[in-house]
Amino acid sequence: MQIIECVPNFSEGSDEVIIRAIGHAVETVEGVKLLDVDPGQATNRTVYTFVGEPAPVVEAAVRAAKVGKDLIDMSKHKGEHPRFGALDVCPLVPVSGISMEETVVWAKNLAQRLGEEVGLSVFLYENASDKSHRKNLADVRSGEYEGLEEKLKKSEWQPDFGPATFNPKSGATACGARDILVAYNVNLNTTSTRRANAIAFDVRERGRVKRTGDPLTGDVVRDADGSPVYEPGALRNVKAIGWFIEEYGIAQISMNLTNVRETPVHMAFDACCESAADRGMRVTGSELVGLIPLSCLIDAGKHYLRKQQRSTGVSEKELIKIAVKSMGLDELTPFDPERKIIEYAMRDRSITKLVDLSLKDFVEETASESPAPGGGSISASMGAMGAALATMVANLSSHKRGWDSRWQEFSDWAEQGQASLEHMLRLIDDDTEAFNDLMAAFALPKGSPEEQAARSTAIQSATKRAIEVPLEVMRTACGTMGVIKAMAEMGNPNSVSDAGVGAVAARSSVMGAWLNVKINCGGLKDKMFVGQVLTEGQGLVDQARDAEEEILTLVDAKMAE
Repeated sequence: MQIIECVPNFSEGSDEVIIRAIGHAVETVEGVKLLDVDPGQATNRTVYTFVGEPAPVVEAAVRAAKVGKDLIDMSKHKGEHPRFGALDVCPLVPVSGISMEETVVWAKNLAQRLGEEVGLSVFLYENASDKSHRKNLADVRSGEYEGLEEKLKKSEWQPDFGPATFNPKSGATACGARDILVAYNVNLNTTSTRRANAIAFDVRERGRVKRTGDPLTGDVVRDADGSPVYEPGALRNVKAIGWFIEEYGIAQISMNLTNVRETPVHMAFDACCESAADRGMRVTGSELVGLIPLSCLIDAGKHYLRKQQRSTGVSEKELIKIAVKSMGLDELTPFDPERKIIEYAMRDRSITKLVDLSLKDFVEETASESPAPGGGSISASMGAMGAALATMVANLSSHKRGWDSRWQEFSDWAEQGQASLEHMLRLIDDDTEAFNDLMAAFALPKGSPEEQAARSTAIQSATKRAIEVPLEVMRTACGTMGVIKAMAEMGNPNSVSDAGVGAVAARSSVMGAWLNVKINCGGLKDKMFVGQVLTEGQGLVDQARDAEEEILTLVDAKMAE
């Protein structure tokens, strides 16, 4: 799934009626989740955060913009924050499954709709702008609302979309695509803001003012224009400052990480730890302000496991736990992944997935009179068990006493097994959903010729999906055989029987899914597709049988030693 985040800033921070009305407009779009509404009275500005797939998110932004334009009057606006419009800035941010280049396309689509449908004067900025003087938001918004009328008269400041004439009520809007910004604070065992700032200057990209002689009292070095020269800090794409938090009685380094691909959260944490230690202080923990992409915590978990020379082929839940404990994200308040991780916060809690059931409930649901879950989901679950056993042997081998020098080798195998396991878990629900879609297609009305044609098309489409899912189960289970064989050959000898059971489970997964492929092929009219599927499927069956036989021979030989 492609997920993007939209963070529109509206120039109203105190009128609850307006703030709620804009938020409600966002929530009217199906598939969009409003994660946060953050009003500020001093800034007279409210920041909204919502996420979803690109098309619904763009639609929600357009609806919110229409409400904001109708209810906010910029000619009466006062606030501390720089601004030049009712919808002041509206960035799109790639979260998962989508590139920046793809996000830029959606940002331009949004900007065009804001100009044409809402009537706003829109400037593209950051990655969405092709003009160098419009990349930086501060440049686009220079002169602010008060200077906008004159600015629009200049040829180099014509809007990219919408009217080029000054609208005193709505002003102008900056729309773009940028990297996700993570607000992150690191806790120190000091109450000194000055010492916290020293660490902030060490790590932030801008660094500190360069001085001659004594770094604290020496003369400031200046350039030809008389501006201070700065010595860069350790981390790129990081803004930081030190402050004292009275609520907790500690000093913090408050950071904005503007490109977590180049400077991930764990790198910022480690840099603060190193600087604090050099200055006689200690980092005690940290906190996230707002939400964070799942990938940031997955990467952090793997980073700290590697530092321990431990296998990284573990579950998502375990990686998050390692990340939270390693960076002390739960020091000040409990860390709730369901609220703090963007992808988790997006989940629809009203839908219960098969993989979320207990093993007992899953088995009993299978045994019930309901036709789903059926053989396809069970085949995927057997494949997941096979992959899990292979991963277990790899992880045990990675941690085996005397094999410390081989931890990375087995960690790599465990990651492969874990990837197959996670894919199989998704296929458990995918198969049941495919079956339910097929049943829904058969239930469509068929009274008129038009209804009959629509029903037939829907049945054929659903049937094809009901073939593709178990075929993917077969492919994945066969792929797992490579990890299983490697673990039978060179894994922890005390677990060789587990590798054998994994091979049996993987082969059973292939055979079970094959039955589902064949029964659904009978209902598909596309015979060329059917022929290709049956040829591939038979090849996978043969491959799985041969692999199982080879692995079990290895297992028997190992157990006989």
